[in-house]
Amino acid sequence: MLNLISGLTRRQKSSVFLALDLLLLPATLLFTYAIQALPQPAMATLWHTGPVLPYLMLAAAGLSIWLGLPLIQLNAYERHAVGLTGIYALAVAGSLAVLTGLAKLGLPPGTHVIFGISYFLALVAARAAMLYITIAIYQSAGPRCRVLIYGAGATGAQLALALKSHETIDPVAFVDDNSSLQGMMLVGLPVLAPGKIAEIVKTRAINRVLLAMPSVSPPKQAQIARRVQMMGLEVQTLPSFAQLIGEEALVDKLAPVAPQSFLGRASRAGELGRAAQLYAGRSILVSGAGGSIGSELCRQVLTCRPKRVVLYELSELALYTVHQELLSLTEGMDIEIVPILGSITDPRQVRGVLADFGVQVILHAAAYKHVPLVEANPLPGLANNVFGTQTLAQAAQQAGVERFILVSSDKAVRPANVMGASKRLAELVVQDLATRTGRQTGAATVFAMVRFGNVLGSSGSVVPLFQDQISRGGPVTVTDPEVSRFFMTTREAVQLVLKAGAEAKGGEVFILDMGEPVSILHLARQVIESAGYTVRDAANPDGDIDIEITGLRPGEKLQEELTLTDDLIGTRYPKIFCAREEYLSEIEVAAMLRALRQALAAGDAQAARGVILRWVEGYVPPEADRKSS
Repeated sequence: MLNLISGLTRRQKSSVFLALDLLLLPATLLFTYAIQALPQPAMATLWHTGPVLPYLMLAAAGLSIWLGLPLIQLNAYERHAVGLTGIYALAVAGSLAVLTGLAKLGLPPGTHVIFGISYFLALVAARAAMLYITIAIYQSAGPRCRVLIYGAGATGAQLALALKSHETIDPVAFVDDNSSLQGMMLVGLPVLAPGKIAEIVKTRAINRVLLAMPSVSPPKQAQIARRVQMMGLEVQTLPSFAQLIGEEALVDKLAPVAPQSFLGRASRAGELGRAAQLYAGRSILVSGAGGSIGSELCRQVLTCRPKRVVLYELSELALYTVHQELLSLTEGMDIEIVPILGSITDPRQVRGVLADFGVQVILHAAAYKHVPLVEANPLPGLANNVFGTQTLAQAAQQAGVERFILVSSDKAVRPANVMGASKRLAELVVQDLATRTGRQTGAATVFAMVRFGNVLGSSGSVVPLFQDQISRGGPVTVTDPEVSRFFMTTREAVQLVLKAGAEAKGGEVFILDMGEPVSILHLARQVIESAGYTVRDAANPDGDIDIEITGLRPGEKLQEELTLTDDLIGTRYPKIFCAREEYLSEIEVAAMLRALRQALAAGDAQAARGVILRWVEGYVPPEADRKSS
């Protein structure tokens, strides 16, 4: 039966509707005569009306086609179609009155009125019956998706009405947080409490939950959706009516926010000025070119009009992405962009790249930087951050590279984690090379370091993490109410690196005046509010997003520092300073590297931590930190 119905063309279906309407005409006449007090029986009166019946049916067919009734689909037969049916029935009753009057059949005027009303009701009932039968056939022919509607407001009710005639979806019940609605029946479906969802799903075989709450904030919808998805159900959200008709834009409320809005101070970024001359016309290598800092270094270096930019990157995807971007930026410019896929821990490849492309300046941004990941994988972190830096720096010295600038971190100062310790060890390696280079005569590589705090908006940093948590409905996680960090924009960080590269004489540690540290708890509130939501707490229990305190992670400090000493020297740039810090002797650095290499070769993470404890000032292992607390 389903194949027969689904196989009908639109023209064939229209013919069926027209034929049904015409067949109902004599049947309705017979019914009208039967309920009337007429001189003759109903069948005799119908026989007596026979001469005008063909003309009546011809007029009815013309009226039906003119009004378009046969073209109206069953599932679209609603108020407008019912109105057209009423007009059609009235016109057919009028035609009957005219034809019987011309034929002098002598029917009472009331007969025509009763016929019109009866024919209208018969037409509507026939359409409803056909729709019911068709739905029943479709429902019995294939699997059904049983849905639970979350939200018993106007949107939910309209959704349930629409789904009742759907071919493959069965609305089963509503759930709603409004206790005054719970226990009621709405459009034939019960309204239940959200706390009973698990029971409803089990007893009523629910397959999907539809969120019909367009007025509820996206974070709260995301919270509900996540809770329901944990039960193994598919969840879909219904847009608001304003969105459907285009009055409200379908946009993500998490629109990008300018990073400097979270700084709590004026941005230190300006123009490169005379520093740009150092990079003009030179061959520059950027290690870690696909990262947040590395890619921005490449972009800003391009403004200096270098001869060549060598992109050294371990990640194929990151290298491809930055290479394509820089190619588009340098279109029409005489700047060569060279993508190199490889690791800075490979001395043979590093030496080959420096020689093949005549590298004159190295901006070393390649590093494993995510504290929890390096804490969980200390040996790869140390191998990359320490020995990768040593390999690249030694190759630079041997190749006669003019300048080598190491991008470091405030986590290198009295570190509490392996990542910060690895950056401090890398600093010691570079300081050692700078000291030995300073004793040489003739042209020598200038080694320097730049140290800065957290970069807003960089991959894995706190602001993108908060925005991702907000998009999932929260909570936003903060490790400790007292934790604070120094922040800077990517533009500030990169300008610090480039200006330091031009200012360096050898062995310096450059830092930026980053103002006061920013409270992470306050930052979390800012990010939530900048996304257009409110914080849910004791003062505002109806807010959108919770802030959850999770506790400090292993290796995490409450506050970071920028220098090991307060002895700072000013530079030509008002907000950039040079720190005077002690460093290890050549013999000490050699002993440290030898011990660390042995630990890596043996795969002994504990021995590697022992090397850090021995040589890195202020390092406190997470285990010792927990014991002291």
